[in-house]
Amino acid sequence: MTHVAYRFRPQLTRPVMVAAFGGWNDGGEAATTAARTLRSQWGARRFAEIDPEEFYDFQVNRPTVRLVEGSTRRIDWPASRFFSARINDRDAIVFVGVEPNVRWRTYAGSIVQVCSDFDVSLLITLGAFLADVPHTRPSPVNAASEDQGWLAKPGVVAARYEGPTGIVGVLNAAAARANIPAVSLWAAAPHYLPQSRNPKVALALLESLRDLTGLEVDTGEIELAARVFEREVSEAIEEDGNLAAYVSRLEEASEVMGDDDEDDPLHAASGDDIAAELERFLREHNGSTED
Repeated sequence: MTHVAYRFRPQLTRPVMVAAFGGWNDGGEAATTAARTLRSQWGARRFAEIDPEEFYDFQVNRPTVRLVEGSTRRIDWPASRFFSARINDRDAIVFVGVEPNVRWRTYAGSIVQVCSDFDVSLLITLGAFLADVPHTRPSPVNAASEDQGWLAKPGVVAARYEGPTGIVGVLNAAAARANIPAVSLWAAAPHYLPQSRNPKVALALLESLRDLTGLEVDTGEIELAARVFEREVSEAIEEDGNLAAYVSRLEEASEVMGDDDEDDPLHAASGDDIAAELERFLREHNGSTED
């Protein structure tokens, strides 16, 4: 039984797929913001989606009702959608979904099946976790893979995390079993900020994606949003002396780490440092799906 419903089947040649999920894997909504930025910038068209009926507890991920043209009521269900785009001479698929509540292996298998059907050359998953990093510095990003070809590339480290995982980890494992090259990009988001959209962390993911794959990514608009975001957060924090002092300590720690790793292509921290912070975050949250 297939769980993917197609609107049409695009003609794609060895596309790269970029996938992001709302929920536990999406600190500061950075991963989904990055993916939606790509979808909009590339003019990607929705061509398929995963039927939500089998994968969500609707008392946890409730559908929403809205009015269309002021009169017609419409129900929007938790969405998991595939979009296709042509960027210069390369094809790409953008997948944006919500971490499912049940049947993760079947859900991940549906995504892997789409990868196989379109002969995806690389699966890139985006994620963001909360960490002890300041909002005034570039968000560090870790690139991890199980694929030997990608592990030979600069800045990509082996995936060695052990502990509770999210749908991103399940999907990457499923891709490895299907012999689909996959790389997981994880950005660190300041844990002391409210869990609203953080364009600065999304920017870090987009820059890493661009540098890793060579895909054309225009970061001008999100760079502007990131500068406005940083300024507004800094102004708010200045009104709280204790929080301002805490951020200063994080900045000092970040500068020390940056001096030690100034040649690191991932900016502020090494892959091992970020992986250790990610492991701490996952263990402390004990597998919870709530941000």
